[in-house]
Amino acid sequence: MLRLAFGQIRTRPATFAGLATALFMAVTAITLFGSLIAASVVSPAAHGSQPGLVVIGGAFGEIAMLVALFVVVNTLGFAIRQQHRDLALLRTVAATPGQVRGLVRRQVLIVVSLVSPAGWAAGTLGAHRFLAALVARDLVPAGSRIPFTPVPAAAASVVSLGLGTLAAVVAARPVCRVTPAVALGESVGGDRRAGPIRTPAGLLALAGGGVLCLAIARQPPDKAGQGALLATLVLLVALALLGPLFTVAVVTVLGLPLRAAAPRSGRLADANLRGYAARLSSAVVPLALLTSLACVFLSLGDTVRDASRHLAGTELASVTSAADIWLRQVELIILVCFGGVSTVNTLAALTAARRREFALLTLVGATRRQLVSMLCAECLLITAVGTLTGTAVAGATVTSFSVTLPGSPLPSMDPGGYGRIAVGVAVLAALGILLTGLRATSGPATETVAGQRG
Repeated sequence: MLRLAFGQIRTRPATFAGLATALFMAVTAITLFGSLIAASVVSPAAHGSQPGLVVIGGAFGEIAMLVALFVVVNTLGFAIRQQHRDLALLRTVAATPGQVRGLVRRQVLIVVSLVSPAGWAAGTLGAHRFLAALVARDLVPAGSRIPFTPVPAAAASVVSLGLGTLAAVVAARPVCRVTPAVALGESVGGDRRAGPIRTPAGLLALAGGGVLCLAIARQPPDKAGQGALLATLVLLVALALLGPLFTVAVVTVLGLPLRAAAPRSGRLADANLRGYAARLSSAVVPLALLTSLACVFLSLGDTVRDASRHLAGTELASVTSAADIWLRQVELIILVCFGGVSTVNTLAALTAARRREFALLTLVGATRRQLVSMLCAECLLITAVGTLTGTAVAGATVTSFSVTLPGSPLPSMDPGGYGRIAVGVAVLAALGILLTGLRATSGPATETVAGQRG
């Protein structure tokens, strides 16, 4: 099984690129913040208003792990969908569901083993630089240092492997829950219907996010700000689970003007997106993740600053301090790195996997210019759905936070900042879809359809 797992990774590098990147960043982040916690053992004790290494490392590490789990589940789910036919064929030659799940777990183990050394090095280097910045801003005692210990690195690999194993249980279920014949039929029949667990789980996550939003509105501002991030992630989990159900409806509405403006490429792009709901959801979720996290951080700061003009209280002073703002900016950069890399890798892998589809369209008369126009229309629709969905998620959680502040019942956001977020998301989508699409539509179509080109 280990040799088979490695063979799948070797023959499908684009499929596993997103998973490898997500696990690399998970190992890096956990090593970084684990090293900060380890530094608290050998560093001077914090004093006064200093938050301390344990508080900073724990708070940052908690959010990083939640985002890492979200990204790993999404990227591994895509990798399993790309292997669906191969796994279904294994089922038809007497492989048990347990053996299929074991194969997926071994794939995760191989990827974690490959990316861990680089993640350890990057996390350790980041920990030293981050600690130096904390000391320079008097957030931790002078003389703090990162100890030489393998514990944070080992814990990072173990935790990342655990995240991947948990994701494997979820991702392998569509292949394992049905009979081999049905699994093989689904592998050539396009998107599969949502299982009996996915939709209820998505509705439960949606309800949990709503409850969190209501609870945030009753918390003091400092706790409500951190709660808004947690609520955002919970709602994004609901989005990932329920994505195929609502993204098609949103695309149908947003595609109306596109179909009118570009009848040929717009109609083809709209039909492709609506016909493959799972693929559409996989493309939208990373964009929504990136948009919502960036909007939450931007809106939290703008809302607090607007509220502080009405009333300067001690609670607001702790939220608007220069040190706190800097820490939130660092946290935003880390989370945006997760979201940005996940976005580009997922969209690039999704587009590269459609090489044979593009070749078939070429054989029935489509020109390369028409294919590129179709991809541009798809990119526009996917970007619009992801941006609007992420904005809606951020709006719900930040509104719950804003009601805790005096004189600020509604959240605030700098239009220029939001514009930069939207442009950044669009650029990442274009990098993932259009650049990959240009390569995927090149070359002889007959060789691609015959399977001679990857």
